[in-house]
Amino acid sequence: MAEPAAPYPFLKGHGTHNDFVLLPDHEDTVHGDLDPARVRALCDRRGGIGGDGVLRVVRAAADSGAEWFMDYRNADGSVSEMCGNGIRVFARHLVEEGLADPARPLPVDTRDGIKTITFADGAADGEVVVDMGVPRLLGESRVGVALGDEVRWWSAAHVDTGNPHAVAFVDDLGQVGPLTSPPEHDAGVYPHGVNVEFVVRRGEHHVAMRVHERGSGETRSCGTGACAVAVAAASADGAERGTPYRVDLPGGTLTITWQTDGRVLMAGPAVIVARGTTSL
Repeated sequence: MAEPAAPYPFLKGHGTHNDFVLLPDHEDTVHGDLDPARVRALCDRRGGIGGDGVLRVVRAAADSGAEWFMDYRNADGSVSEMCGNGIRVFARHLVEEGLADPARPLPVDTRDGIKTITFADGAADGEVVVDMGVPRLLGESRVGVALGDEVRWWSAAHVDTGNPHAVAFVDDLGQVGPLTSPPEHDAGVYPHGVNVEFVVRRGEHHVAMRVHERGSGETRSCGTGACAVAVAAASADGAERGTPYRVDLPGGTLTITWQTDGRVLMAGPAVIVARGTTSL
């Protein structure tokens, strides 16, 4: 693993307990193309800082239409297209550092294109709302979990919200076991892996979920996954567009609205909890 010339700054933050190491690299002079081994070291919860992933904060390309680019890596060092909780933490950092105005919409470039963020009431400490774009419902697949000597299977909705998701409705969140290993899935449908959500209904327009994220394992929250779950639930319910769905996750609650124009809005908290320097 190549080492930077000197200790470099980091921050730690989370959105509904989906936690990240942030690396300010505004002029792209510190890290370059992040080494996967460094990402794994930073995310190590015993030998490193600990996190579900790494967000490198870098200026976007001049022709991108945004000032900032979110370079996101999963905890295993692999590249990911988008991170819904991560982009809220990313935006919170920019506002707290005076690099973005909370009273104005904030476009951030990602590998899934530009996402526009707003802050409730234009306040720096307000709830963060992200326009996640237009989801794609791509039919049915199935997912399975090894329970003892057998694999139990469920049908799953294939939903793309920037990342690929398989959304399976179950009777009880405990019946899928500890989710220590990636659930079985159809590699022909998901050639690059998949985030798998298991969902139960709690009430009208109210669901709860657990998620196994590719490259990170079971996490306490997944923003793109919550969007996929709300889209799958609203589609199954025949809900009117513009109906907010409450999505409860182990780490907190997100509000997801599939709007009449087809775009999905995700609203939730984002917190910066620590900062320092490291030589990892």
